[in-house]
Amino acid sequence: MKQSKITISRDYRIAEVDNRIFGSFIEHLGRAVYGGIYEPGHPDADENGFRRDVLKLIREIDVPIVRYPGGNFVSGYRWEDGVGPVELRPRRLELAWSTTETNRFGTNEFMRWCKEANTAAMMAVNLGTRGADDARNLVEYCNHPGGTYYSDLRRSHGAEQPHGIKLWCLGNEMDGDWQMGHKNAVEYGRAANEAGKLMKWVDPSIETVLCGSSNSHMSTFGEWEATALDLCYDKVDYVSLHQYFDCRDGDVKNFLAKTLDLDNYIKTVVCVCDYIKGKRRSKKKINLSFDEWNVWYHSNGAQFEKWSEAPHILEDVYNFADALVVGLMLITLLKNSDRVKVACLAQLVNVIAPIMTENGGKAWAQTIFYPYMHASRYGRGAALQTLLSTTKHDTKDFTDVGDMDAVAIWNESEETVTLFAVNRDFEEDNLVSLNLKDFPGYVPVEHISMAGFDLMAVNTKDSAPVKPVHTPLCGAYSAEQQFSLAPLSWNVIRLKKD
Repeated sequence: MKQSKITISRDYRIAEVDNRIFGSFIEHLGRAVYGGIYEPGHPDADENGFRRDVLKLIREIDVPIVRYPGGNFVSGYRWEDGVGPVELRPRRLELAWSTTETNRFGTNEFMRWCKEANTAAMMAVNLGTRGADDARNLVEYCNHPGGTYYSDLRRSHGAEQPHGIKLWCLGNEMDGDWQMGHKNAVEYGRAANEAGKLMKWVDPSIETVLCGSSNSHMSTFGEWEATALDLCYDKVDYVSLHQYFDCRDGDVKNFLAKTLDLDNYIKTVVCVCDYIKGKRRSKKKINLSFDEWNVWYHSNGAQFEKWSEAPHILEDVYNFADALVVGLMLITLLKNSDRVKVACLAQLVNVIAPIMTENGGKAWAQTIFYPYMHASRYGRGAALQTLLSTTKHDTKDFTDVGDMDAVAIWNESEETVTLFAVNRDFEEDNLVSLNLKDFPGYVPVEHISMAGFDLMAVNTKDSAPVKPVHTPLCGAYSAEQQFSLAPLSWNVIRLKKD
């Protein structure tokens, strides 16, 4: 049995976790909307066409914010197509994903759905084929009370009260040549500056997100962030990051180590933000919005009929190994919660998602659903510097990979401490000694674990073997508590003041 030591202190705070770090994403892509969150005629649909079974699973996660409507989709989207009488809305060729968009579901439907899902909207504007004028009109439509053209248009569409959307993405992945309206860093920085300026003139209470690099492997990574941010520093509040991991080569050991790249990616973008802050002699701090992250590779190359409506595309079926990596990604995001204030697991339903559905039938939780749900439900509070001493190993691409990775969250108001931990070792248990000297009276109450599954095990509509086990714990306070974590396991250890 291997051994690890963890020391936590209430004085060693990383930051108070912004609840928006547990956000997600719904794009007009595949069956994320149609057949996912929205399916009129489904036996479990409500009067708005929203699937109640899906809403139930989303409420279990307690998703605080959802990014919408894209994604690549937004770079060609005319938001006016998705408002007003449904029977008058145009059908459009959707070029990002080569499908047909019916526009039966749009802005007001999404805002009604957000209310039912008990979540907030993170709205994206089109800076690909459109620009600042359309962006500020959309803010007026959504957020202005009334008495103007676009606000009264919203009211005529049945939304009397303003939606009050507070977080806005200035386009999507504009550095990518696959994007409609792709721009270089200077072109995009200027466009984002003007859009952000006009949008905040309409509603000064909003926050805006600048598109960072589409991933850390882009040839312009770093330079893109520095150039674009320097052009619109005063008009934006966050820089976005996107990252997906895969295991195409089947090397799971290396797959489980890829979150080291995630941590480096975050820290590099923080350095760029602070460089521009220093260059401009500004007192304003730019934080990060990791508004796309997940495992994604199972569904790549799937075929579908071009220009079809809501086809089955990018529907990854996740296995247990993927759940461990998602857990490790969540730990990494929480460790960087001093600068990562928003994060969106992409996506929420059907498309590379924790929740799957069948049209007209069941909804179910994939393997990755559970680490995401645990982090959202138990990860709210102050993230603590987790001083971790553990054995290490090397993989194909990484050296000094910890056999254990962990982060602790202290919820002072509820008097709880939660430890999230992943044992990366394939064969041996890991005996973790947790130093609680700074938390007198805190006793373990529960150990939630996912362990012992075949790495390729999956959940389906008919069989869901990959689920967590909840083990109640009881005992007296001790300055050092010990917990045995199984090989290849996701663990949530909950402590509460007695």
